[in-house]
Amino acid sequence: MPALSWAQETATSLNQGNTAWILTSTALVLFMTLPGLSLFYGGLVRTKNVLSVLMQCFAITCVVSLLWFVCVYSLAFGTGGDWIGGFGKVFMAGVEEDSLTGDIPETVFAMFQLTFAIITPALVVGGFAERMKFSTMLLFSVLWLILVYAPVAHWVWGGGWLQQMGLLDFAGGTVVHITAGVAALVSALVLGRRHGFPGTAMPPHNMTMVVTGAGMLWVGWFGFNAGSALAANGNAGMAMMATHLSAAAGSLAWMSMEWIKYRKPSVLGIVTGMVAGLGTITPASGYVGPAGAVVIGTVAGFACFNATQFLKRVLKVDDSLDVFPVHGVGGMLGTLAAGVFASTELGVFKGQGFAPGISSMGQQLGVQFVGVVATAAYTVVVTFVVLKLVDAVIGLRVSREDEIGGLDIALHEERGYDL
Repeated sequence: MPALSWAQETATSLNQGNTAWILTSTALVLFMTLPGLSLFYGGLVRTKNVLSVLMQCFAITCVVSLLWFVCVYSLAFGTGGDWIGGFGKVFMAGVEEDSLTGDIPETVFAMFQLTFAIITPALVVGGFAERMKFSTMLLFSVLWLILVYAPVAHWVWGGGWLQQMGLLDFAGGTVVHITAGVAALVSALVLGRRHGFPGTAMPPHNMTMVVTGAGMLWVGWFGFNAGSALAANGNAGMAMMATHLSAAAGSLAWMSMEWIKYRKPSVLGIVTGMVAGLGTITPASGYVGPAGAVVIGTVAGFACFNATQFLKRVLKVDDSLDVFPVHGVGGMLGTLAAGVFASTELGVFKGQGFAPGISSMGQQLGVQFVGVVATAAYTVVVTFVVLKLVDAVIGLRVSREDEIGGLDIALHEERGYDL
């Protein structure tokens, strides 16, 4: 999310148009998790685990919402230092009906930001799908939200050190996609492979569900990116156009790579390419024009396709639902691309092209690189520590018998395919 514009910073009255758009965007971003991501992930896993994934996404939504109220909003966006916010907004203290963030109600801003905090740990689920205990997932998500998401959100959007350096991250390349992708990779490595991987085919159990969820993600992403303008203006409109074009380009690029390599284009490939295009344009969406968006989406389709192939087929890492090669790699590429394709005629810094105090593409790229490396390194270390701590307390994986039988029955005593 960009720094507030001068007009927003000095606003003393409510802007009803901006408020209406961010209210709508908030609903769209929540729609991305429930039901979008839930259906997308649920269709990708095997029949015996579909309810477990739906349950994880739903439970994360509830837990993160209450944590946001208790302390995480304050840690991310409260007044604090360069590394973390303060405790001034614990239990939403001071967030009243008439309080404003820029020219929208702070309640609306806090709710909009909450939907980002919800989807990020929900994305991580894809890295350890089909083998983590439900209780472990809950404890891990709580600790990870507080120790990883809140600090990084403060660094980038809450006045922290990366924002002060001038990092361009319009809607979450670092805060959402790099943190989720890297955490998913670390989780996959720490937990180990699913029983039978590699060697046993583990195709999606319901591609209709996958495509339905993917379509919801595409629509919801307009709130994710265009809503991050925090206004109903031209910047939001251009961000929406860039988002759509990048998704289309990413879809066709992935499909083309698959068509060339395997002689047939798959439905799974085209929707995964869409997610790659969306994730990669996210940090750059408010700073680039249509042509830049098409280039970014095309590169995303090619790069994330090859990253997925390399991780699964060469390194044989069991990132169950390809979170790191799609979101992690896409988030890194998009964050760097924001420094390359930022236009002097678009975005929050219109007429300048780069963040305040930055005068060249090289300087901006340096800041973008620091943001990528710092976010990835911090996420690796803290995620690993959290996983080891949770493992010592309650363990990470279900038993071999429960994994083979399926988590739906083992953890929830329900069968999704009976519904």
